Amino acid sequence: MRRLLTPIFVLTIFVLTLFAFTVMATAQKNPAPPSTFPNADELNQMAARFAPAHLEVDTSGLSAGDKKALIKLIAAGRIVNHLFMQQFWSGDVALYQKLQQDQTPLGKARLHYFWINKGPWSEIDEHKAFLPGVPAKKPEGANFYPEDMTKAEFESWAKALYPESKAQAEGFFTVIRRGADKRLKMVPYSEEYKADLTRAATLLREAASLTDNASLKKFLTTRAEAFTTNNYFDSDMAWMDLDAPVDVTIGPYETYNDELFGYKAAFEAYINVRDDKESARLAFLGEHLQEIENNLPEDPKYRVARLGAAAPIRVVNEVFAAGDGSHGVQTAAYNLPNDDKVVQQKGSKRVMLKNIQEAKFKSTLQPISKVVLQPAAQQDLSFELFFTHIVAHELTHGLGPHQIKIGSRDTNPRMELKDLYSAIEEAKADVTGLFALQYLMTQADKGAIHAPLPHGPEAERKLYTTYLASSFRTLRFGLQDSHAKGMAVQFNYFLDKGAFVANADGTFSVDLSKIKDAVAGLDRELLTLEATGDYAGAKKMMGEMMVLRPVVKNALERLKQVPTDIEPVFVTADALTAESMSSERSRRSK
Repeated sequence: MRRLLTPIFVLTIFVLTLFAFTVMATAQKNPAPPSTFPNADELNQMAARFAPAHLEVDTSGLSAGDKKALIKLIAAGRIVNHLFMQQFWSGDVALYQKLQQDQTPLGKARLHYFWINKGPWSEIDEHKAFLPGVPAKKPEGANFYPEDMTKAEFESWAKALYPESKAQAEGFFTVIRRGADKRLKMVPYSEEYKADLTRAATLLREAASLTDNASLKKFLTTRAEAFTTNNYFDSDMAWMDLDAPVDVTIGPYETYNDELFGYKAAFEAYINVRDDKESARLAFLGEHLQEIENNLPEDPKYRVARLGAAAPIRVVNEVFAAGDGSHGVQTAAYNLPNDDKVVQQKGSKRVMLKNIQEAKFKSTLQPISKVVLQPAAQQDLSFELFFTHIVAHELTHGLGPHQIKIGSRDTNPRMELKDLYSAIEEAKADVTGLFALQYLMTQADKGAIHAPLPHGPEAERKLYTTYLASSFRTLRFGLQDSHAKGMAVQFNYFLDKGAFVANADGTFSVDLSKIKDAVAGLDRELLTLEATGDYAGAKKMMGEMMVLRPVVKNALERLKQVPTDIEPVFVTADALTAESMSSERSRRSK
């Protein structure tokens, strides 16, 4: 069992203890009903849906300086867990402390499942509470806004602000609080989380002083500065230039936990070691992005004539992950940054967590295929195409509209689609990724390009069959998850078009004569919603298609014994930390 608390948190936890009872009392404003909560056996069964995945990463190729820097970065990552828990819910840290004191079988089971979710709500059960004394559901605004704040109150307040202040209030890096007069006010992350960010910044600077890689040194130095200034632009630009054996992502990025508006970024950390061979193999995808953009199935006026910059691909193996990067369903890949100004100037970078994807494929997708696919189709399951589609998904986040105009007003899809944006964007990346791979396969068949990926009829069959099985993997995350919401839209659309077929025996098949047109059709609809900022249209689509139909529910019911995802066990990270602590104790004893 990994522990969150280290000596650096002792003072923080002492202070939290003083107001823990107040925090827990506040949680009672919307307590979960006093029905029976899961007992120890039931909680252990819930936790078993996350198959343990022991992550052992070869660090022998790192320089001596990078190995020392890696240890500092893991320590900074552990602080990110604490940062994220403060953002997730106002009572999260105090509740975690309380759970650690209960050494009964029930207490240990509660602590284990809490740590998987980083909170008291089960992520894959639509964020339902599994502990007493907490709100029945995760607050939509997490701890980014006052829990008693309404959307209308925020919008009215923000509308009255000066444009620069309004942009900050709706921006990634501020929380909204109530002042002494009970009116709303904004607080920058650098003030709200000053103690933890100061400690993390110190560790980043120490790591920067140890590495011999100039680009890593620059990113860590600028990101440490961002933690104190609340200005992340320079460090995002430096992250785009990062080209190092130790590949690190740390800071506030994704906005999934802000279910009110999708404005506020949660802290996450990924500490990785780069796989140079796989990175080189997949670089060709990034080289054809402009060509794919020029052929997207949308009105040509919406296509981007010139993409912001190249889209570097990094294939890595994860040593440690934390915060928003390690709770509930584990991240398999990410496409960052989310700052549109950086994307315009530098593009975005796609980081593929290969060892995480291998663990997911083995623990979840292979057993899923035995339930939802017919026996002959099970032979078409392909890790290579599963992995390559995830790469394409991340790459195509960067395609399509990012800066749009509504009338005479400059804006972007995220601001216009608001709470629906994340689900629409995830669906767009899924189907645009399929479209992109199909396009490249077709060009390779014609001899127009040399593509180091499978192509031809057999490869197409394997691509879509693997994607069909993987659809159920995503749907099992629950419809509170943006990826699952987007997948429900796709699955229902493909069923309606006859591209996915529900068989009488409860299995599903792909109609290869219809799937290509269905992918292009759905991609056109999603890209157009983003290009026009059509909130009403997006709401209509989500209202009609974001459901689990009976045939899908029946299949999901039969998958209950299959793990839903993985629970990473950071073997290498824990060993490096233990070795470092042992060396430090030995040094001090001398």
